[in-house]
Amino acid sequence: MTTAVFEWRPLEPSIVEDFFHVDGNSWSYKFASNEEELPHRLFFPLCSSPALSVSPLQKITKMTSSGSATGPHALFVTAPYQGHFAPAVDLAINLAARGFVVTFACTEAFQHQRTASGASSADHRDVFAGARSRGLDIRYELVSDGLPVSFDRHSHPEQFYSALLHLLPSHVDELIRKLLLSEAPVDFILTDTFFSWASTLAKNHGLPCVSFWTKPALVFTLYYHMDLLIANGHFASPENRKDTITYIPGIPAIETTDLASYLRETDTTTPLQQMIARSFEEVKRCDFVLANTVQELEEETIAVLQQEQPFYAVGPVFPDGFTGGTVMTSLWPESDCSSWLDSMPPSSVLYVSFGSIASVSKKDFEEIAYGVLNSKANFVWVLRPGSSSSGAANPLPQGFLEASRERGMVVPWCRQREVLQHPAVGAFLTHCGWNSVAESMWCGVPMLCFPLFSDQPPNRKLVVENLGIGMDLGEIGEVSRGKVSSRIDDLMGGEGGAELRRKMKEVKKAVQGAVAPHGSSQKNLDHFTADLLGLLSQKKASAVTETKRS
Repeated sequence: MTTAVFEWRPLEPSIVEDFFHVDGNSWSYKFASNEEELPHRLFFPLCSSPALSVSPLQKITKMTSSGSATGPHALFVTAPYQGHFAPAVDLAINLAARGFVVTFACTEAFQHQRTASGASSADHRDVFAGARSRGLDIRYELVSDGLPVSFDRHSHPEQFYSALLHLLPSHVDELIRKLLLSEAPVDFILTDTFFSWASTLAKNHGLPCVSFWTKPALVFTLYYHMDLLIANGHFASPENRKDTITYIPGIPAIETTDLASYLRETDTTTPLQQMIARSFEEVKRCDFVLANTVQELEEETIAVLQQEQPFYAVGPVFPDGFTGGTVMTSLWPESDCSSWLDSMPPSSVLYVSFGSIASVSKKDFEEIAYGVLNSKANFVWVLRPGSSSSGAANPLPQGFLEASRERGMVVPWCRQREVLQHPAVGAFLTHCGWNSVAESMWCGVPMLCFPLFSDQPPNRKLVVENLGIGMDLGEIGEVSRGKVSSRIDDLMGGEGGAELRRKMKEVKKAVQGAVAPHGSSQKNLDHFTADLLGLLSQKKASAVTETKRS
């Protein structure tokens, strides 16, 4: 048998005790104060992990100074947006289920927004109370972003981005200092990739930094190589080039219309552009990157990224029970559509939602509405406040609700995962936010794509061109009701839709298989855990050695 040799430096005996379950057998190692207490070399069967070669890891614990057992302690700071908060919650639950201690932090303003909307009651401020009832060690902290809670961040985005860039890190720093003095001191920092201070803050405290990327590897790669886009005149130029881009590592070719909206701009001096640029300077100094994507769907792109730094595809990060769970992550109260859907024939309903942030122009919204009305499909349409830039309380065309009363349901917000999983739903008209795409793939529902901003255009490319599981509705300002209705009917019952459903079955199998016990995402999470433990052990050994020297 081929073996791997690991050199363990001596540590104080009270520092750490870790238990590993390897291929069903319980193995353990202890760091000791001298070689008599523990053999200097340990031999493990060599497996595919490039790090400790221990897989799968089922449980990890360490001993605190008081003798109580805890896992490695992560401070997880999430970005204050619905599309970032939801997968961060899911990842926190997954890590806690593996034995990690997680202190999960979001901003006071974000929590206030959830409470004010009725999505979270004041009595349920701690969103992880239910998760802890299952035995998971997840603590919940709120930090200030430097602005008053009552400040209108949506109407003043520049001030908000400036606060995230310059003010929030000092409050996170205070939390780190508090946790370092706690009974179970924080061991590493885990933050959203778009935080432009994460690595610097972690290094200031001598802690490893893990970046959580909530989108596909395709989008990460585009941001990672924005210097190439600038050098070639496709970004941040007085007049950006429009020709096909063929020089990004891991991406054979991409059109400029498929770039993230922030990578099509000419002005890079805004607070948002500064935050993005600094974020990807910081992420290159992070120790690890966890990505909410599936390796089988983006193999070439991920392989190239892994040549740059440790990058692990661990998605989709849904915890056990796709529609269940003990944590509510929504910004708004959710309508229950199940009774209405139960009354509809199988695969007869089009689900329509444009996500939690973006607004559709008045013209495009009207064309889409008439397209939906003129199609043959039944539908559930999520119409949250701000869905249309018209500002109208009800932006639907006059007479729309009356004309569609027998075949449509309009709600302000809903339990999207439950809707997509319902057998009555046959297609999804979506803005291509990555959470929506991942949930649609999980449920095997083909998509009609109308991206609006941010990562949504490259997400559409992945859905329509790379995977072949969706149709394109067109660019902003170019939508017509005739095209909308014909695409809906083709997607719901035509030959085009049949081909997409065939491909979607393969993608669904890959996505669900990735998080199965021996799937790629589970193995990658095992490898990350082993690599992290190895790095923590090295840091502790170095600290003890330095202490003895001084």
